[in-house]
Amino acid sequence: MKIAVINGSPKGKYSITLQTVLYLQRKFPEHTFEALHAGQKIKALEKDFSAAKQLMETSDEVLFSYTVYTFLAPSQMHRFIALAKENGVCLRGKYATQISTSKHFYDMTAHKYIEENALDLGMGYIRGLSADMEDLLTEKGQKEAEQFFERFLWAVKEDICVRQTLPPKEYKYVEATVPQTANEKHLTGKDIVILTDDTDPSSNLNRMIARFRIRLPFESRIVNIAEYPLAGGCLGCFRCAVSEKCVYKDGFDKIIL
Repeated sequence: MKIAVINGSPKGKYSITLQTVLYLQRKFPEHTFEALHAGQKIKALEKDFSAAKQLMETSDEVLFSYTVYTFLAPSQMHRFIALAKENGVCLRGKYATQISTSKHFYDMTAHKYIEENALDLGMGYIRGLSADMEDLLTEKGQKEAEQFFERFLWAVKEDICVRQTLPPKEYKYVEATVPQTANEKHLTGKDIVILTDDTDPSSNLNRMIARFRIRLPFESRIVNIAEYPLAGGCLGCFRCAVSEKCVYKDGFDKIIL
């Protein structure tokens, strides 16, 4: 079995999560693991996604590997999945799973994000492994990693997975009309900021935002981070934990303050 490993960590081959994948590669040599350092090379993939598309389409299964930052997978992984959809990667019928490392602070939200996107891509999803960052250093953690992969192989063989059973929803936007009574006029004294990164004015998200602003009884403003020249996603370097300053000098720390 050929497995495409999508390494979403910005640390590339030095990713802690990837070490678990490399451990499984040694334990199961009859299977081929081919890693794509998507998190580290996301800027290059934005320019040319062809190699990533070929790897995923020629592999039997896809394994997403990443570290969990607060609640979420790295932004580089989010961007990679968006690129996969934009480039029309055909993964229907393949199986997807995931390995993450974290301190288990809402890591289930990151796992659900990967699961839902795997289903969007027409894949069968098999429950992944959520490991502690130091699990691989213990016999218990090593055993759990092996058991996870054995269960994954069994689920593939028996075709036991989660699949998308409902057809894609078609959204019809209806312009919201709200009577402007005295009680429904926008109130002052509140600064409501709506943060988004959507660049498509006709998207469902922007329509939802417009409808929300109509119903909101306070004045509001939109901050679109896609308009700011961000140097890149979080690198997990923890520089900010010491100096409260990001390693990037793009000024975003001043923007959010």
